[in-house]
Amino acid sequence: MIYIRSVIFNLAFYTFLFLLMLFALPIFLLPWKWVWWMPTTWARSSLWMLRVLAGVKFELRGIENKPEGGVLIASKHQSTWETFVLLFVAERPAYLAKRELFMIPFFGWYLSRFRQISVNRARGSSALKSMIPQAKAAVKDGRDVVIFPEGTRRAPGDPPSYKFGVTALYRILKVPVVPVALNAGVFWPRRTFLRYPGTIVMEILPPIEPGLSDDVFKETLIERIETASDKLLEEAKASQKANDSSM
Repeated sequence: MIYIRSVIFNLAFYTFLFLLMLFALPIFLLPWKWVWWMPTTWARSSLWMLRVLAGVKFELRGIENKPEGGVLIASKHQSTWETFVLLFVAERPAYLAKRELFMIPFFGWYLSRFRQISVNRARGSSALKSMIPQAKAAVKDGRDVVIFPEGTRRAPGDPPSYKFGVTALYRILKVPVVPVALNAGVFWPRRTFLRYPGTIVMEILPPIEPGLSDDVFKETLIERIETASDKLLEEAKASQKANDSSM
């Protein structure tokens, strides 16, 4: 049943995204601030399909910890799920996204239209030079900058591997950093089309104020995200075990 429901969900998810991108093409003629209905429509529809077709619900905790727009959001990254759910947390978000995504027809056009930040990972630390002006402009406009500090999706429970980019942005932008923990990878694992029923939890943690040294900031960020994510992972495992025993 999980296999069948996962196939149905994936067909619906990608078909809807493609049709939405076709339908929304006129937004390229509209003022930029008028077009944010499009990604939020995608996010709401995706969550609805995930719940109805795959039996995956979600819970958002700690939203009261999120300051007003113009902050840096640093999120755990385990699946595609958080990339659209963060649209409910961030204010007109500017995601740091790998350059290759901008080259995908249609999808890449929309990334550019919504002023997302392209990161050429092949350039290593020099990629910061192009990221920083874009991030500064976003924050100045009251937008939230979203970064996945580990740079790529990692399986739940994997040892943390935080890159230098989040620390550099923290030091340069001088805005609060909002850590985000989650357990999405248990129910929407990377590198597979399977979607497992249950409840994904995303937790918005208290912000880290600017002014810390690089080392203290990085240590604080890792401790907060990893501790909370480990707790959510154990919660998800306990929930799955309870569901299995009741079947």
